[in-house]
Amino acid sequence: MINYQPNKNWLRDLSHIYENTTMRKILLAVAGIGLATALLCVIVDYFDLHGALRMGSGVYSLLGIALSIVLAFRTNTAYDRWWEGRKQWGSLVNNCRNLAIMLHAALPEEDKETRKFFAKHISNFCIAFKEHLRDGAQVQELILMKPEERALYATKNHIPNYITFVLYNRVEQAYRNGEIKDMDFLNIKPQITALLDILGACERIKKTPIPFSYAIYIKMFIIFYGLFLPLGLVEDFGYWTIPMTMIVFFAFVGLELMAEEIEEPFGNDNNDLPTANIAHTIKNNVFEILEARNPVVDSKTATDYNDIH
Repeated sequence: MINYQPNKNWLRDLSHIYENTTMRKILLAVAGIGLATALLCVIVDYFDLHGALRMGSGVYSLLGIALSIVLAFRTNTAYDRWWEGRKQWGSLVNNCRNLAIMLHAALPEEDKETRKFFAKHISNFCIAFKEHLRDGAQVQELILMKPEERALYATKNHIPNYITFVLYNRVEQAYRNGEIKDMDFLNIKPQITALLDILGACERIKKTPIPFSYAIYIKMFIIFYGLFLPLGLVEDFGYWTIPMTMIVFFAFVGLELMAEEIEEPFGNDNNDLPTANIAHTIKNNVFEILEARNPVVDSKTATDYNDIH
């Protein structure tokens, strides 16, 4: 995600245009339609086809209005998916902090090992979660893991789900051993269940894209509109048709490509959610709450602890 200060200096914000891969795609598409329009203008002028290509521009105005309405719905739908993903990750932050605070209050103060266990696994849930929503959880990214633990996790198809089981199982053991009281146990269980609820909500967003027919229809509409628009302008505007077509196409194709990017909010694109930063924040918070901020013992483990991508 591109980091910038909103509402500070909008001219300086334009410098981020080179960091945005979607904007580069938009500019490339606009350049392509500009070349096609320039070729049309040259052919019309060279072969004197002015009368033959005279078309009323009114129909393009009506089509432009229809396309604008469709794109507004498309953009709103994509942003709703992006914002829903952000709300779910906000809930994840709150639930992990709540879980850590409840465990901190419930566990015996001298039980450092159990505190470290929960801090590690809550953190690893978030780290595995962000990669699970991308290309699959990466075992090597998990922190403070023993070789046998990594080997076990590598056999699991759904690592966040397994980590949730490990957390719940350890809470059950603590309850049976008398480490956690009845009321604490009843309060902690919903916080662990909430992790699965958030996981399922984000999976729903990832695995339910915009219907294919709808997405293809919008793309075809924009392409045909951009290709035929010069025919309605060239008679009245001549070579000025080139920049006018490019500006109109920039608006329409830009909205579509930006919506296409943000409708999948969990990846590594410039406008996707900063899930890695959020996971890193949760990790720091839970280790601080459970008083296990610096559990590292060697440089390799320290690297694993500090780096989340």
